[in-house]
Amino acid sequence: MRLFLELAMGASGDMLMSALYELLPDKEAFRKKMERLGLSGVTYEYSASTKCGITGTHISVKIGGAEEKSEDVRAHTHSHNGETPSHSHDEAHSHGDEPHSHDDNHDRHGKKHDHGKAHDHGADHSHGAPHHHHGPQRYGYDEITELIRGLGLPDNVMADALGVYKILGEAEAAVHGTPLKEIHLHEIGALDAVADIVGCCLLVNMLGVTEIIASPVHVGSGSIRCEHGVLPVPAPAAAEILKNVPIYGGSIRGELCTPTGAALLKRFVTRFGEMPPMTIVNIGCGMGAKDFEAANCLRAFLCEDEVSDGGNRDSVCEISCNLDDMTPEAIGAVFESLLKHGALDVFTTPIMMKKNRQAVMLSCLCAEEKRGELSRLILRDTSTLGVRVTSCARDILSRALITVATEYGDIRVKRAQGFGVIKYKPEYDDVLKAAGRHNVPFTTVHNAAMRRAESHAGSGGAAQD
Repeated sequence: MRLFLELAMGASGDMLMSALYELLPDKEAFRKKMERLGLSGVTYEYSASTKCGITGTHISVKIGGAEEKSEDVRAHTHSHNGETPSHSHDEAHSHGDEPHSHDDNHDRHGKKHDHGKAHDHGADHSHGAPHHHHGPQRYGYDEITELIRGLGLPDNVMADALGVYKILGEAEAAVHGTPLKEIHLHEIGALDAVADIVGCCLLVNMLGVTEIIASPVHVGSGSIRCEHGVLPVPAPAAAEILKNVPIYGGSIRGELCTPTGAALLKRFVTRFGEMPPMTIVNIGCGMGAKDFEAANCLRAFLCEDEVSDGGNRDSVCEISCNLDDMTPEAIGAVFESLLKHGALDVFTTPIMMKKNRQAVMLSCLCAEEKRGELSRLILRDTSTLGVRVTSCARDILSRALITVATEYGDIRVKRAQGFGVIKYKPEYDDVLKAAGRHNVPFTTVHNAAMRRAESHAGSGGAAQD
């Protein structure tokens, strides 16, 4: 099973948790797990929500019965008694997708902690001069990690939750220029954010998906109000986390991708791009609290590949250009650099260009998220003035490395299968070393390894993975 996340309206912790929750066959089991976390004063509300005619679920995490909300800022003017408007002010719009701090003079484990100037990316609910009120208890980075370790989570879920918080902590540290151990978390350091993150990690584990793919992330535009003042969208921490992830802004004014949503995507999404060919089994809609002209929801598609016998279908980008004025050595250097920077494959093809010029076409296959980086590398390191980019669908065999015992010792063999096909290929280095040790031809060891691999498949036995 695979999961595809449609991020046309961004991502936040509660929207992602709500979408994944809808996919569960046993929703009560998840509710019980969340209650057993024992987060002090935290309660959960699971309610139906409709946006632009689409119905989904909104999970509201409350502390002391209240749900924190942040504010987008939209500038507008006022007219009085029909006169021409002469001034404007910022109007704050609550969306509730991400908890934000309202008071940094908080009580942590019964002690007052004054951190001076607030780092908060939250809202002050003001229309001009800010006013403050007490928010929920906040925790520092070390306190959060200690808290998560004490929740009694399965090891893999705890590792995921700690991984998400490390992404958040490192982003905040980078934004504020402060070492990770010294940062003070604010909106992401509240218990409602802990509940969102742990809830998402639990759901991914309960769904048992093997891969999560996501569309490019819509981050919104405009500004949000915080105690620093007014910050651009995406917020600095979210922008830091979303480095090397395909994002876009658009005309919708508001914060669509929060730091928590960005960190969850960074932890779990294996690649970003268009939805590959898959058979949809179930759809979950996680609804945000804000209302826009577009349906404010995150859709999660639980899918099966349209393949059999372990094969896969996915999509890649092919980047290519024609070169007629570079030496083979210079092209070879680019070839190696592309592979070093994550290309799936690089190859050249002899071609004939106009005026009978002999030339080479350089081609590079890569994942969608690598497209920008590798295109820039080709433009920088070759003489071309432009590159061609094509999206390609792939039917690929799934691969595993097995070990077979031969009279020449253990040899690793790559096993590829799918679409009714199975293939074996002994590892070159293993075969070469064994042939040298036993003073026999390379093909002798190669053929022995092939016979052993094929005999395991034919007898139904399994070589050691």
